[in-house]
Amino acid sequence: MSTSTPDTTTRRVAIVTGGSRGIGRGVAERLAADGYAVVVGYGGRADAAEQVVAAVGEAGGEAVAVQADVADEQAVARMFDLAEERFGGVDVVVNAAGRMDLAPLADYDLDVFDRLIRTNVRGTFVVGQQAVRRLRRGGSIVAFSSSVVGLAFPGYAAYAASKGAVEALTLILARELRGRDVTVNTVAPGPTATELFLEANDEERIAHLAAQPPLERLGTPEDIAEVVAFLASPAGHWVNGQVLRANGGII
Repeated sequence: MSTSTPDTTTRRVAIVTGGSRGIGRGVAERLAADGYAVVVGYGGRADAAEQVVAAVGEAGGEAVAVQADVADEQAVARMFDLAEERFGGVDVVVNAAGRMDLAPLADYDLDVFDRLIRTNVRGTFVVGQQAVRRLRRGGSIVAFSSSVVGLAFPGYAAYAASKGAVEALTLILARELRGRDVTVNTVAPGPTATELFLEANDEERIAHLAAQPPLERLGTPEDIAEVVAFLASPAGHWVNGQVLRANGGII
């Protein structure tokens, strides 16, 4: 955790949930490189979150790690409180926290289903609710879906359903923010080489998916972070209420 005094008159501030690993870490480090002070939200991996904070600090940025279950409204509110107290406000909220538990619908454990929906759907709703209440003018909300919503792979029914809910929220929330000068968009990555993805798929399936896009590779967290950085920037502010399928052309 950095100890320098923040300049709250010009600093832009981002909260990135799921910021300790994978795409979330890529986003946190990319936004820090753009000059944002970053709140790295994490669920259980404090060591990984502190590694992100250290990496940001070594690159000349400022970040702080905060534990928060995204589906817990009180924990999420405390995370926003800390961002405001430490850095003076919040301009960008990126909800990259998520679960991926795969099985055919007929065999899917309903307790696992409930946990997945709690994180992916309720978590998106809770983080979005705090963002709506807290974001400064000119801000951006970025949520995460998945290109599997359109690809409809067998075994992904629960995960795709949870991400379809995120997509349904996107344009509605953008319209509810009329007059606030705040954008709302969702990024839907294709197969991306994150720990979450690699743990959920066997080697044969990973190789098959990597061969599908015309670019003939898996995406990387850095690929997706570039899309998020654009949406969070003034250059991307005219994009609003959209679901962007960042997947290398996989169909």
